[in-house]
Amino acid sequence: MHRHVEWDDPGSASVERHFEQHPTGRSDPGPGDILSARYQGLVVRIRVDAYVDGTSIGEVVALIEPGTGARRKLAGKLAKGDIVRLPDASRAFEPTGGEKADEDEDHT
Repeated sequence: MHRHVEWDDPGSASVERHFEQHPTGRSDPGPGDILSARYQGLVVRIRVDAYVDGTSIGEVVALIEPGTGARRKLAGKLAKGDIVRLPDASRAFEPTGGEKADEDEDHT
């Protein structure tokens, strides 16, 4: 079963809005793809297991503080390893600048 998540509005980082204006390059996510969303101000990365009717289903593989790049294992009721549903409307591009590399350690 998946965890229900109230995703943050992706605002100007919305993948869906970008491809409405620039349809070239738009494709549906597939198994193994890594997608991003926002939750309680954090960047959440999800590894896609399935894509059904505009919604990706997959595992949370990272919770990242955008200003510092620090990794967390838990944010509110969402934890690394949870299975979630991510509608296309909630997908977001990764923030640019100010992020540390992937070797950061997880923080609680």
